[in-house]
Amino acid sequence: MKEEREEKKYKEITEDRAVIEIMEKMGDEVSTIFDRSESMKCCPIGSGISGICCKNCAMGPCRVREDKTGLCGATMGTIAARNLARHIAAGAAAHSDHGRDLAHLLGLVAEDKAEGLKIKDEFKLMKFAKNLGVKIDDRDIKEIAKDTSEKALSLFGQQTGEIDLVKIAPEKRQGIWRKYKIVPRGIDREIVETMHRTNMGVDQDAEHILDQALRTALSDGWGGSMIGTEITDILFTTPEPRRAKTNLGMLKEGEVNIVVHGHEPTLSEIIAELADDKKLLEYAKSKGASGINVVGICCTANEILMRQGIAPIGNFLSQEMAIMTRAVEVMVVDIQCIMQSLGELAKKYHTKLITSSPKCKIPGAIHMEFEENNGVKLATEIIRMAIDNFKNRKKEVYIPSITSDLVGGFSHEYIRYMLGGKFRESFRPLNDAIIDGRIQGVVGVVGCNNARITQDKYHNYLTRELIKRDYLVVATGCGALSTAKCGLMIPEALEYAGEGLRSICEAVGMPPVLHLGSCVDNSRILTVVSEMVSEGGLGEDISDLPIAGIAPEWMSEKALSIGSYFAASGAYVAFSGEPIPVESSSEVKDIMTKGWQEKYGGQLEYIADIEELLDKVISVIQEKRKALRIDIKKERVLLDMEARRTLKDV
Repeated sequence: MKEEREEKKYKEITEDRAVIEIMEKMGDEVSTIFDRSESMKCCPIGSGISGICCKNCAMGPCRVREDKTGLCGATMGTIAARNLARHIAAGAAAHSDHGRDLAHLLGLVAEDKAEGLKIKDEFKLMKFAKNLGVKIDDRDIKEIAKDTSEKALSLFGQQTGEIDLVKIAPEKRQGIWRKYKIVPRGIDREIVETMHRTNMGVDQDAEHILDQALRTALSDGWGGSMIGTEITDILFTTPEPRRAKTNLGMLKEGEVNIVVHGHEPTLSEIIAELADDKKLLEYAKSKGASGINVVGICCTANEILMRQGIAPIGNFLSQEMAIMTRAVEVMVVDIQCIMQSLGELAKKYHTKLITSSPKCKIPGAIHMEFEENNGVKLATEIIRMAIDNFKNRKKEVYIPSITSDLVGGFSHEYIRYMLGGKFRESFRPLNDAIIDGRIQGVVGVVGCNNARITQDKYHNYLTRELIKRDYLVVATGCGALSTAKCGLMIPEALEYAGEGLRSICEAVGMPPVLHLGSCVDNSRILTVVSEMVSEGGLGEDISDLPIAGIAPEWMSEKALSIGSYFAASGAYVAFSGEPIPVESSSEVKDIMTKGWQEKYGGQLEYIADIEELLDKVISVIQEKRKALRIDIKKERVLLDMEARRTLKDV
């Protein structure tokens, strides 16, 4: 009976069978995030859960109601809008700072000052340079790269005008942004202005505050994140589909296991490449190991999966479980979504936790700082440290024998090629499939895990239900790893898809769920939908397209920035799981739904019930189809010669 109760308990916290197995085997050894989520309840009045608590000056915190203001007179709507705007600014700062680092790195590569790195996709560099207004004719590739780096970096400090990358959006969309004065002027400027406006005694109109929040989010999606994605492709190659396996079963008992975790790909890419070095492999064998096994967690995992086929062993909520297998020699972390608990957890096992970013130190970890001129040297040192640690495994290794196959790495360039072929690559087949009803629409199921929700449950349920109803699903970040772990990112998953979606996927040779990369790579989706508009037949703007976005298990402020820049770009966006931090303010919720829909053609709302959320997303897409007059499915008719003769010239 006790075992049955334990099994039921673990099934309530995760759908990942490998995590359940680890918790059943070793759950009593340490406190995990699942234990802490059970014992520590959310603060019911904080800005994180409902938006009614203001902590922006020393007269507070002030807890308000609809009929009660803060000490300064701030209303619930003002406070909720300020709190949300600050969350969006923090999320935009996280992704954009990632982009800034890569822009800086591109310049160092151009000057041969980045050890072990080079420009791997010159064509992508040319296209990106052109989008930034950099001259490319008859110029040395390194000169172009240097100027592109400088121009990308200038977008962060730019004070006036418009950041260049918004010009990738449809012209009608750009006009809407200009009409309401939310085109980003400079990435850092918008983040700083949001923090200023939300200071005590500055901006006090909820709609005005939220318009600035949208401008800040746009500086992320069409600025910092897009810079990060484009330059990552330039330096490490533009992704193409790769077959791989996922989950904790990809750790190997007889090999040195190195886990890379976080969001910045640079050091991890070098480590993955060096793991095949003959001298290092020989050194590993001299220490009793049969090889070197590099695997990933979170978005660093997505990055090296897309370019090197390295196995992702889990998403956000699996990071502690990896160490608990007792099989990890080294876990190397960089930035974002890294639990501080790893420092104490690693002490209980033989695992060495290494922090590598100058922006992140963790008590209990070894700090080995990555610099652009020490990449190969540092990666080699880390691998040798892992090899030396192999003999120090204190306890019997326990690796769940659970894996799933996946196909990952669909860049927007590859999707265009996949649909149209080498000589006529195009989004036309996708648009045509949507027009004739074989594909009903495209839904992005993206975002984090959250320990307050059963791990992977909402991602996987929504994805299954959507593909069954002929909706093509695109996925990024931890959400992508959720659907990969449950086997939905392979062509064989077409058995779960509707007849129309299946017919398109079989013809093209793709799975019903497309892995588009890390969470910063949501900018790829912006490019995809812009190209769908440009292709024609589905309206003149992103807001006309039968598309939607869902963040069903969101956790990070980055998700709020992502959701907001999609809403500002004209998409319907729904969050589930934990409420967005405005739930107590009907004024702010109305602005984000009815108000944003009227002005921008998109909206962002929180829907707690997952069935209601699914119905709403489908309803929104079907309304888009109706507006485009493609809501009635057309029968495909093969005409004989007699029928052809009766056709009238058009």
